Amino acid sequence: MNPPIPLEGCTPEPLMNYLKALGVLKIVVEQNFDSQARGFWKDGLFHLYTNLTEESLVAAFSERYQPSPILSPWNEAAGFKKKKGTDVEAVRKAGGSSALHYTRFKNTVGAALAIVAEAKVDDDKDDLILNLRNKLPDDLIQWLDACGSYGSEKCQFAPFLGTGGNVGKMEISINYLKNLSILFDEKKHANSRLPWLRSALFSSNEERCIFSSVSQFSPGRAGGANATQGTEGKSMINPWDFILMIEGSLFLTSSTTRKLSSQRSAKSAFPFTVDVSAVGNSALALSDLDNQKGRGELWMPLWTRPSSLGELKSLFAEGRAELRGRQATNGLDFARAVAGLGVDRGIKHFMRFSIVEFVKAGVMAAPLGTFEVAAKNDAHLLKEIDAWLSSMKRACNDKTPARFRALLRETEKAIFDYCQHGDNGADKSRFQRILISLGNAERVIAKAPKFRSDARGLRPIGPLSMEWVAAADDGSEEFEVALALASLYDKDIGSLRRNLEDVEIRGNSISWTDRNHSAVWSAMDLAPNLAAILSRRVMDADKIGNPANALKSSHRASLTAIAKFIASELDEARITDLLWSLSLCKLAAYKREMARVQTDSETPILPAAYRLLKLLFHTSSSYENDPTAPRPNLGILSLLRADRTPEACQRAVRILRGNGLTAKPFAMRGFPARDVEWRELTHAECAPARLAAALLIPISHSSLDSLKVKILRENSPI
Repeated sequence: MNPPIPLEGCTPEPLMNYLKALGVLKIVVEQNFDSQARGFWKDGLFHLYTNLTEESLVAAFSERYQPSPILSPWNEAAGFKKKKGTDVEAVRKAGGSSALHYTRFKNTVGAALAIVAEAKVDDDKDDLILNLRNKLPDDLIQWLDACGSYGSEKCQFAPFLGTGGNVGKMEISINYLKNLSILFDEKKHANSRLPWLRSALFSSNEERCIFSSVSQFSPGRAGGANATQGTEGKSMINPWDFILMIEGSLFLTSSTTRKLSSQRSAKSAFPFTVDVSAVGNSALALSDLDNQKGRGELWMPLWTRPSSLGELKSLFAEGRAELRGRQATNGLDFARAVAGLGVDRGIKHFMRFSIVEFVKAGVMAAPLGTFEVAAKNDAHLLKEIDAWLSSMKRACNDKTPARFRALLRETEKAIFDYCQHGDNGADKSRFQRILISLGNAERVIAKAPKFRSDARGLRPIGPLSMEWVAAADDGSEEFEVALALASLYDKDIGSLRRNLEDVEIRGNSISWTDRNHSAVWSAMDLAPNLAAILSRRVMDADKIGNPANALKSSHRASLTAIAKFIASELDEARITDLLWSLSLCKLAAYKREMARVQTDSETPILPAAYRLLKLLFHTSSSYENDPTAPRPNLGILSLLRADRTPEACQRAVRILRGNGLTAKPFAMRGFPARDVEWRELTHAECAPARLAAALLIPISHSSLDSLKVKILRENSPI
């Protein structure tokens, strides 16, 4: 076999060029130009493995090609009924021509005319189509099945072929016949047939195109405003381009044996066709406006292994991507299925098209770029939010306030971006964006009781598995602080999530409640909110007689991260996002690689007030062994929140002394205590609200030991 022939006129986009590649292979094999020919995609071009040379390929198409019968007798504009505005001339020529090229048309035209003549006057389009499908010759059934899927009552039409082969003002079968007539009947174009063919196959541009309708299949040639110089351009087309494209469209025949279930989209009856999704869809960037409407999406496979016509027919006959054992129904589903390797057959990429109807411009097949088929390591985790996504979609309709619809779009966009691009090594930004979008949604919905009431069945998110934490952990200090905070938990006091929103948590069951009095999160900045949470948790711990449990946690932050937080060197908006997001996850079992323990000389500079007060606001095994050990104190928190940090420190020194601990600056032998020196603290060292917030962040026992060295007398036990 000769080296593969690259067909430069057959590219993955626009849709016309993609379908043209399928049409070329179909004709070469079925019409015995070379029955062993195979095709594949490489470097953005369709390649043909064949015994033919370029010249013999051109000659075969020019001399031996017999067009497939493409007729749509169910459409009034298809030339079968002599009504005003219909064109019967093209149909008459196809049925009466003695030319070799129209051999396959003769019987089909007569059969179609006879069936239409027998049809009842009051038959609607669906009834006529169902009748035609039972009686038409096999040659026409293939086109009929490409146009639609037909059940016992209602017809479902393929989005890329309009309403049964009628796209806007263009009747496809009539346009097909007109282009055939230009090539094979009209003498004035006889000298253009071969140059047009070379241009269609090899993009040689040997001959100028002619004015003809191309509609949605090649938006760049469709004409319209700004298409050329002047106010409006005309649609330009190479007749071979249109003919080969329609031949290729026969690959996308529906399976009439497929039953549409409640879990399936009507569009999923067509190969690689799903409902439109606005995410990753620039053509629907303004989808809330009335000037456009998404009809569906095509995800056209790009395979790199030379494949026979039979193999490709099997591929398109199956024509689906699976997501968790069900068929993908929309663009987002398809992206997730591709990311999880839900597509077989050696496909390496998909070319995505959005079929969009614009009020003024008509229907367009907008190319949205290629999508790589590669496993994204954490894509399987998305199944954990399927139920919530479904409930959120049901809750968001045209009457829903825009902010809730924006939350859904944010989450879907984050999922799509991850499925398309994935994360690279330590860069966890895309998966983390999914988790953050969920946290943002939870934060807004938690403060919207009316929306929750209207959205029946919409439950709180989670709890998500600890794998979500690992997939989102980027190693940043913001993540470290948020993780430590989100992991605060005691079986009697509850998790930090109860301080964020009104939820009731029982094991893996989470529900909204109006009986939670521990939720104190508000619209304030991060530091005041954390200070409020600290006070609430200490108060709740006091009620059960064990204030030490207020700060129990499964994760801790380093003193370096604490120092940066106190100095306002961390991104607090990001900490807030991560805090809400991580609160949706199971954190206790997650094992995070901890930083090396810092020596005394490496301990970052921390405010004296923090070093002192943290000796009270921490968890320690000494609490269980020594009931007199210092514990979190509500009085100190009240002083901090009243902007009286020096007094809070003085009280802390006295509490420590009462527990046998001497805090610096301590008295020399025979001299009075120097507690008064704590009054020299200023706001410049640490604002009270920020200091209280820092006290909430859990730290490790080794970090606590380093604080003791700096603040306690050497012989002070603790």
